[in-house]
This record gives sequence, structure tokens and C-alpha cells, in this order.
Amino acid sequence: MTSTNAESPTPQEVTTEQKLDRLRDIISSLGSVVVAYSGGVDSTLLLRVAHDQLGDRAIAVTAVSPSLPREEREQATRMAEEMGAELILVQSDELDDPNYVANPPDRCYHCKAILFDELSHIARQTGFAYVVDGCNYDDLGDHRPGIQAARELGVRSPLMEAELTKSDIRALSRRLGLPVWNKPSAACLASRIPYGTPITEESLEQIAEAERFLHGLGMTQVRVRHHGDIARIEVDAESMPLLIERGSQIASHLRELGFAYVTADLEGYRTGSMNETLAQQDDG
Repeated sequence: MTSTNAESPTPQEVTTEQKLDRLRDIISSLGSVVVAYSGGVDSTLLLRVAHDQLGDRAIAVTAVSPSLPREEREQATRMAEEMGAELILVQSDELDDPNYVANPPDRCYHCKAILFDELSHIARQTGFAYVVDGCNYDDLGDHRPGIQAARELGVRSPLMEAELTKSDIRALSRRLGLPVWNKPSAACLASRIPYGTPITEESLEQIAEAERFLHGLGMTQVRVRHHGDIARIEVDAESMPLLIERGSQIASHLRELGFAYVTADLEGYRTGSMNETLAQQDDG
């Protein structure tokens, strides 16, 4: 007798191709979608598959905000054009929300609530059935208050539903010829500011200019954490020698941007480093 387990593979046994087929089925079943599109690896794959499956019944919306570097917006615009997908740019007003500006640990909840409310409005105006975002399966294991906002507003996360991990998404993006397949992970600039420190347009611009300068020196994965008058720089291991070598030049430039002190984080780049203090508080 053949066992049930042999007939039904566990999630670990499902191949990336099977997950892609599942993603296609999920998106097709939605009928029409408004894609929350940042231009990152996840949302680019989502838009590509949505456009392939639904054609003009899939549109992309990108929020224009001080927390999104202009390079990200420009790249998102180019990618949507290359795919032939319609892209709508909307002005995001999160800096008008005191709950967001106060920068609590659930800051992303307030930001996503504003964004998804706007996208839901666009969906109603266009007669589209669903708003979808690029959350993936790995995001379930991180501090992601924005997921709660998405669920409250009925936003679907097809990549997560298809159990696509970040490594799956990069592999599929490469196979589909998406140039962002190996793009470094990006997050909104507000994620560089410690919880409890108010977010200002000035601080976001400082961060954007500092990271732009470091990228221009050839560093790939960069975060400039904004601790008041201190800039704490995180880079990937491969970029650490360059960071040290160009230290004086970097310190001089960042001081021109308004930082009094410039430091290098010896642990280097890691996702969610600002969440480490939350874990320490929980342990306490």
C-alpha cells in the first residue's frame, strides 16, 4: 500500500518549479490585481508573473516617498516599462501621520496601512479584484508589522502563499531573465533609524545621500544607521576592506552631510539589525 506521505510531498520537498506553478495558479485565480511594486527582487518577480498571467489585468503601483531613494523609483519605472506593465506612481503621505513619525516598533504597520489603503482605493476605482504585495515565505520569521496591516485590509501575498523563499525568488528571477535577480536587499530608509527616534525628511535625505556615496565607491550591500549625530555603517564582508581603506574620505563626506561621528559596525551588514534591540528587550 502506498503511504499518503509518499503521494503528498512536504513543503521542503516541493521544487522551485512547482512553487512557480503554484504562484501562477494563485495569481490566475485572482482575476485582476494591483501590485504593490517597489522594484525590489520580490515585487519584480510578482509583477512579472502577474503580467504574464493576467496581462493588462495586472497593474503596478509605486509609492513616491522620502523613504524610497530616487534610484529605486527610477529602476522600478524602467523595469515596469521593459515588462510592458502599466505603472502608477502615487504620493505617499506617511510623514503626515504622527504614529509613523514617532517611529514605534510597529512603524511599518502604520506605513503599510496608509499604502494599502491607497492601493485598495485604486483597485476599487479600476474594478480590480485584489491588491497583492511581495512578502515572501521567509518574511514569516521576521518582525514584520506590515503583514498585519496587509491582512486587515485584505491584501494577498502570492509569493508567501506559494511558499517561495528569498533564494527561490532569486533563482526564478535569474531564470526568467530579470536583471534584479541578484540585487542587494533593500528596505525603506526609515528602517535605518532606531525605534523611538522621530523620523524626519531631513534624516531620510541624510541616509539616502550617505548610502548613495558608499554605493558610488563600489560597495554593494550598504546600510547607514542614523543614530542622531552618529552614522553607523554596515557593509557586506566583501566591502569591508574598501570601507576601511576609504575611511577618511567616507568620514569627511558624511560629516559634510551633517553627521558629527562616523563609525563602522564590525559585525557588518545584517537584515533587521535595528530589531536586535527588540529581542534584547524581550529577553529582559
